[in-house]
Amino acid sequence: MALTPSTMLPLGTPAPDFSLPDTRGNTVSLANFKDAPALVVMFICNHCPYVKHLQPALARFGSDYAARGAAVIAISSNDVANYPDDSPARMREDAERFGYCFPYLYDESQSVARAYRAACTPDFYVFDKDRKLVYRGQFDASRPGNGVPVTGADLRAATDAALAGKPAPADQKPSMGCNIKWKSGNAPDYF
Repeated sequence: MALTPSTMLPLGTPAPDFSLPDTRGNTVSLANFKDAPALVVMFICNHCPYVKHLQPALARFGSDYAARGAAVIAISSNDVANYPDDSPARMREDAERFGYCFPYLYDESQSVARAYRAACTPDFYVFDKDRKLVYRGQFDASRPGNGVPVTGADLRAATDAALAGKPAPADQKPSMGCNIKWKSGNAPDYF
């Protein structure tokens, strides 16, 4: 497992626009969430052991925060030609298996991952009601094999703050995981 940290997109960055298909064939865009008091964007995939470690907790997070009015979405941007376990059909299977109540979107062109400067799976972003970035970093300190319980403490604290209209915690640690699997010739220059 090669460990890749998130790029830590600058705080205050406006949420990049997107329009992507979900696992049911519906198109979902940033405008769908214009009235939500907070937006959480998660770059995940199916095969990454760092994401697998969090999948049940991601489902709980999505359910908990949807009930509080936050918009939560997940995006997979991996190259499915070389990583077929990340295909839209497999995304649908994972969404059903883990009970994801949030849209799980497929970024075939990888342009959305590039716009968010996503680097790894998982990679997390929280935007406030004005769609300005207030948090980018880890779900929590748990990693496969490190014995730290999966709580989602970091992402929950940031989302709680955004929902309350308060500043996110100042101590923001990069997420760590597998690098996004870029298509040949498509790797961004922001690493």
